[in-house]
Amino acid sequence: MTLHAAPAPMLPTRDKLHILFAHGAYDMKPIFDAAHGDIRTTQVSTYADLAAALPKADVLVTSMLWKNDLLPLAGRLKYLQSVSSGTNQYDREAFRAQGIRLASGQGVNKNAVSEHAIGLLLSLTRRLSLARDNQTAGHWRPEQTEPAQREDELPGKTMIVVGTGGIGDRIARIARALDMTVIGVRRDASKGAGAADEVHGFRDLRAVLPRADVVVLSCPLTDETANIIDAAALAVMKPSALLINVARGGCVDEEALIAALEAGRLAGAGLDVTRVEPLPPTSPLWGLRNVVLTPHAAGETRKYERNVLAVLDENLSRLWAGRADLVNGIV
Repeated sequence: MTLHAAPAPMLPTRDKLHILFAHGAYDMKPIFDAAHGDIRTTQVSTYADLAAALPKADVLVTSMLWKNDLLPLAGRLKYLQSVSSGTNQYDREAFRAQGIRLASGQGVNKNAVSEHAIGLLLSLTRRLSLARDNQTAGHWRPEQTEPAQREDELPGKTMIVVGTGGIGDRIARIARALDMTVIGVRRDASKGAGAADEVHGFRDLRAVLPRADVVVLSCPLTDETANIIDAAALAVMKPSALLINVARGGCVDEEALIAALEAGRLAGAGLDVTRVEPLPPTSPLWGLRNVVLTPHAAGETRKYERNVLAVLDENLSRLWAGRADLVNGIV
């Protein structure tokens, strides 16, 4: 009988491993060190410090500080854990050629983004943003005699969720708990409806948009989803409909959206993302009372560092065991 040796671990042993944390906002090193005091770690917050520390790192945990021109400095690097779910900033072919494994942070902010999307929706339907404006102005709004000016409720309304991955599926579950009907729209409808009541492919979005009281974008920005909500899409939506975008600003034709909002062809929008960020002070979006803006904060959570480190811990264990299947593995 032939015995096959277990695959060799990609990483040095714990006593020889060096992990580099590189992020401008997240403080991951003290949390990791508290659980793994026997592993050497370094933390930096600028690109220059990342470039200086990278040659000694076996593992890198980072996101937007990364630039592909750092690869020549990454001679020891075996595994990069992206803090963010997006990985467009990494040259996958170059990573493969250099033998560097790459995993995304997909799912670490699933709860945060899905709850933020519902929060934007409730801010519009319950007029919470206008209430805050009135509070700041010291104005007690009188009782509304015109029904269209009153707060609204969600049961019986139909929501379309564009992008039914982890985030979109949780949005669908929350919406159904609020007694809404949910239509899922995803790239591959054969993967199923998940928590939605029904599912359609991206190419069918225009056909189902007239049914929507609320459209939520929670999809990645790809060639297929760029401007997926454009002037033609807005034209077939109900004038009473609401648009919620917790995806990327490039998923919406912003000029067409502003025109629809200003003309009353769309009732309102809750936007966590815009095409240019920070949003320029000249943008009409700032002054529209039927718009609620947040500064790309949907993914923020007090648990973010711990959620990323949970993925890192699991992937370190797999790499030490010689396994090729990383959680959220990209390369």
